[in-house]
Amino acid sequence: MISAEDTLRTTLGEPSEVVKAKVSDRLNELTRRFVERSPFLCLATSAADGSCDVSPRGDPAGFVKVLDERTLLLPDRPGNRLADSFRNVLENPHVALLFVIPGISDTFRVNGRASIVEDPELLAPSAVEGKVPKLGLLIEVDEAYTHCPKAFLRAQLWDPDRYADRSELPSSGELMRSVGADVDPKEYDAERAERYARREGFY
Repeated sequence: MISAEDTLRTTLGEPSEVVKAKVSDRLNELTRRFVERSPFLCLATSAADGSCDVSPRGDPAGFVKVLDERTLLLPDRPGNRLADSFRNVLENPHVALLFVIPGISDTFRVNGRASIVEDPELLAPSAVEGKVPKLGLLIEVDEAYTHCPKAFLRAQLWDPDRYADRSELPSSGELMRSVGADVDPKEYDAERAERYARREGFY
């Protein structure tokens, strides 16, 4: 078991100067395009005790607003109301975001510090279908840089021939039932499909 960085470096080696140079403390005219074109990201947070959470966030491309080169606004949308990310931010403001653009294997990462905002004027430009989000995360950028595409290429993520058929996996209702929820899987799945078809609870 490796328990010290010097041992880790002996195994992995050091990053190249080019790799180290790509890490910036702000966005620029080129890197902000990744934020503006991304319809999806993963948000990582952790509580004061170190327990972690990763949450998917998605909306029309450009939903994360670039307020300036060091400030982003991530609007919140209706979800399961567990509020894991928000509760973590209240204890520990450090967050990480990984921006994904369909069909593009390069990703863009932002590490920073977040605060929860509820200013209607600030959040108004994030309205979708006429609905302004109640909350958002205001994120001060500490580090911003692109990730190379190797992981996406190894996974063949954007190759349609590799896409799975949903029927090959358990349904949401079956998963709920498997952890003890008192639901009929078929009824649960049908009702959820109807809600989503109406876009109920999307915004």
